[in-house]
Amino acid sequence: MSVLIKPIITEKMTSDSELYNRYGFIVAPAANKLEIKEAVESTYGVSVTKVRTMNYGPARKTRYTKTGVQQGMKGAFKKAIVEVKDGDVIDFYSNI
Repeated sequence: MSVLIKPIITEKMTSDSELYNRYGFIVAPAANKLEIKEAVESTYGVSVTKVRTMNYGPARKTRYTKTGVQQGMKGAFKKAIVEVKDGDVIDFYSNI
């Protein structure tokens, strides 16, 4: 199983990457900061200076319908914000 699942490409992460050299990734829930650092360095060829992680719980939803109460949830995920050394750049669009 890969540590990096997908990059986060939003307006906020794009501005953080331009201003502070920070990039966001959805990562495997069991991955730790050292594994994330090694995966980003080997995949993109950059030097990582800092890794911050956040765990998001599942989003639960309940609906009341005429057939009864329907319950569901979206899955939990882990997000990592990776700060790279000055001068290093990760280009997510190079493979398109």
